[in-house]
Amino acid sequence: MSLELRNVSKIVQGRTHIHPTSLTLREGTLNILLGPTLSGKTSLMRLMAGLDVPTEGQLFWNGDDVTGQRVQERKVAMVYQQFINYPTMTVYENIASPMRLMGKSRREIDAAVRHTADLLKLSPMLGRKPLELSGGQQQRCALARALVKDAGLVLLDEPLANLDYKLREELREEIPKIFEASGSIFVYATTEPEEALLLGGQTATLWEGRVTQFGPTPDVYRSPVDETTARVFSDPPMNFTDIQKRGDCILFENGQGYAASASLSDLPEGDYRAGFRPNHLTLQRETGDDLSFDGKVTASEITGSETFIHLSHGADAWVGLVPGVIDAQANSTMSVYLDPKFVYVFDRNGALAASAPYAAGA
Repeated sequence: MSLELRNVSKIVQGRTHIHPTSLTLREGTLNILLGPTLSGKTSLMRLMAGLDVPTEGQLFWNGDDVTGQRVQERKVAMVYQQFINYPTMTVYENIASPMRLMGKSRREIDAAVRHTADLLKLSPMLGRKPLELSGGQQQRCALARALVKDAGLVLLDEPLANLDYKLREELREEIPKIFEASGSIFVYATTEPEEALLLGGQTATLWEGRVTQFGPTPDVYRSPVDETTARVFSDPPMNFTDIQKRGDCILFENGQGYAASASLSDLPEGDYRAGFRPNHLTLQRETGDDLSFDGKVTASEITGSETFIHLSHGADAWVGLVPGVIDAQANSTMSVYLDPKFVYVFDRNGALAASAPYAAGA
């Protein structure tokens, strides 16, 4: 079982929603579309489902061209962030409805409904109507209906966004197990890098209608092919600053430097960009190799267990994600530290020149 996109694009009223994209999704895989709002995740899923027809390119299902085939003629199940249920049916009947249309026996339907309802914590609510449920419970009902459909392709567009934190964490652990057992192709859209990492599988990063990278989720996270992918797969986005390679040293604008590691030793001398994730900035020196930077605090956000510290460092705007409650006053000067093993190096065109040393050993 496979879904293949060959140079698929979508243009609406002269505006490109999806740039030419080629992807191959295999049976039994979880494929994550990761990108900010309006990056093209939903547009790409609509093309996969057959809800929209590509402007250019072709889609193949198990080797057959299905580019013009309607969604009703495909074995596709979809769940959206904005849940859709049948208001006059009970939760049990909502979940059972796809199986009834498929002609399944009463025993098969009952077993599948009760198993899925138990998994999604819906068993006590099977006799209720959707409007008697909370928003999170209604979303779980919609998700359960998709899971029992036995579709070859299951599309999930931010399906956990409306659920409470505890249930989201539980489902993030259970969903990969469900996907693995089904044998279907799953496509899961999210704006959250953390969610992509928790789910695993393969990740396609999207930015302004382009797939910038596709591969095993940990590989895309550790070795982004360019600055754009690094920004997408970091929350808050990755920090950047200009650097130079001079001889065997990497030099920052404030004059600090460090010896080029093995991955950087063959890099030609010249101007580059350093990138590092916000959680790798610290408020104390943790190793003898740490680099020190002074920045002006522009804002701080306390989440409870962590603090986001926004810094102005020269012409660069940085964010530090540090543990604990930190009283960082706006316009004050703050010193932050960075271990060079967390530094990615990009060329002036934004392409990855050298991955961070820590990523190679992860």
